[in-house]
Amino acid sequence: MTTAQKPTIQMSKAVHEALVDQLRACHTTEEILDFEIRFNKEANAGPLYLVICDFLRNRSISRVLAAKWLQTLLNDRENRL
Repeated sequence: MTTAQKPTIQMSKAVHEALVDQLRACHTTEEILDFEIRFNKEANAGPLYLVICDFLRNRSISRVLAAKWLQTLLNDRENRL
């Protein structure tokens, strides 16, 4: 079975690097969740978790860093359910 992937919005290299830098500046769970709320409201690039997945797919961030961010986002969603 094949699945079509949703096309992602292309961002410039400067925007890409700025976004990664902003995410790397988040050291606590609260900072990551606050950033997610702001990003999802203000950006038109899709939800943050998809952007993180694109960064991981493009190998622009490490697997460990992506896992940390995604685990934080998923744990928050689980706690809210």
